[in-house]
Amino acid sequence: MAKNKRNWEELSQRKGKRFNSEKGIEKKKEQRPRPKAQPKPQVVYEPDPNLIIGRNPVMEAVKNGREIEKIMVAKNAQGSINQILGKARDRGIVIHYVEKVALDRMAQGRPHQGIAAQISPYAYSTMEDIMKKAGDEDPFVVVLDNLEDPHNLGAIMRTAECAGAHGVIIPKRHSCGITEVVAKASAGAVEYVPCVKVNNIATTLDELKEKGFWIAACDMGEEMYYERDLTGPMALVIGSEGFGISKLVKEKCDYVVSIPMVGKITSLNASNAASILMYEIRKQRDGKA
Repeated sequence: MAKNKRNWEELSQRKGKRFNSEKGIEKKKEQRPRPKAQPKPQVVYEPDPNLIIGRNPVMEAVKNGREIEKIMVAKNAQGSINQILGKARDRGIVIHYVEKVALDRMAQGRPHQGIAAQISPYAYSTMEDIMKKAGDEDPFVVVLDNLEDPHNLGAIMRTAECAGAHGVIIPKRHSCGITEVVAKASAGAVEYVPCVKVNNIATTLDELKEKGFWIAACDMGEEMYYERDLTGPMALVIGSEGFGISKLVKEKCDYVVSIPMVGKITSLNASNAASILMYEIRKQRDGKA
């Protein structure tokens, strides 16, 4: 009996265990805790400025002669995509049928509705393009002072198209340019509204004054927007989301118009404020006509 017990203890030790002869139970050796797996760093992808996603933005790009290198369509896509492809074929645009996962990867999680278009870099317009679009009408432009949110820019361009503005002016620095996000937020309006990039907003306002424009700044002040005559050649200045209109740009404006605030929040989103004033200008123009 003693011999069997000794053999059993030796066998237990070889297996990395120790035997408790008093209680007659086995106890495993204490194991070191495994180090916790470190989470993988998240990779942040920047949207491709030369990629348009979504049915409406792609359709507008095709209809308006935008330079499109190719269109990628999900296999077995149905509905309005067939109409887009028909117009694309008429223009001789290359069409690639791809798996949905490929579009998911290109769109980086944003809704693509089964279609995307690879375009040439956006071609910005000139002041001559704006004046040409105005034609016999008094020109009306929206000037954005350091607006950095692409969703705001897209929303403003969408309203500008609907309200009859002839163009949008943005600075080259410290401002959002025309990207895929802007095109999506504008619902295709970037194809209709000329967008001009300038070196200096203050200098541009001086040039607009020489052309006969009145310059109106949207900011806090004593005069409400509906009390001011906003007819004639008009440039509406909208400031950035966080800082509003810069001091120098504000000094270049002819007057400041305000939107009444009766709640506890004392400011509006830039695109909302721009929409209110653009439609006031539209209303006064239609009333004068």
